Amino acid sequence: MIKILPRINELAHKERDYGLSYEEIREQQVLRREYLQEIRGQVESTVTSVTVIDPLGADVTPSKIKDLK
Repeated sequence: MIKILPRINELAHKERDYGLSYEEIREQQVLRREYLQEIRGQVESTVTSVTVIDPLGADVTPSKIKDLK
C-alpha cells in the first residue's frame, strides 16, 4: 500500500466538504505527483518483468521490454 494515500484521501474529503487552504492545496498537489510517480514505477516494474511466450513455447517478448531488463 502506498503510505501517502490516506493523506491524499483526507485532503480530498476536506476539499469536498470545507475547501482547502493554500498550504493544503500545495500539499495535495505534491502528494498527487508523488503518488503518480509511485504508480508509474510499479507499472514499469511489472512490464519489465513480463515474458511473452507464443503457443509453440518460443519467447516473443518485444525487444523494447528485453532492453529494459
